Amino acid sequence: MNKPSPLDETQNSAYAWARYRLMMKRLGMLTVAIVVVALFALWKTGEAASIHFYIATAIAISGVMLVTGALMGLIFLSNGTGHDESIHHPTDSHWDEDDDHA
Repeated sequence: MNKPSPLDETQNSAYAWARYRLMMKRLGMLTVAIVVVALFALWKTGEAASIHFYIATAIAISGVMLVTGALMGLIFLSNGTGHDESIHHPTDSHWDEDDDHA
């Protein structure tokens, strides 16, 4: 049987999601700063490039940083709140038995 998740409690859930939103806001600001620096560095090289190149670069950098940060943040949220430990793994006893025979 599953143990109740700590995220089921309103206070724990509100605190965890507020912390996640704060992390994403900070990551968003960092992403904007890195995109600006990267675009400036590309512009400073003096190579003739289309505006589409700069747009694609900004979208690619932003997308990678924000998706990576969001997924890592969800992992931290799940682990930090104890939600991972509340999940019942039906194969745990199976793996324990196999380890004894090795």
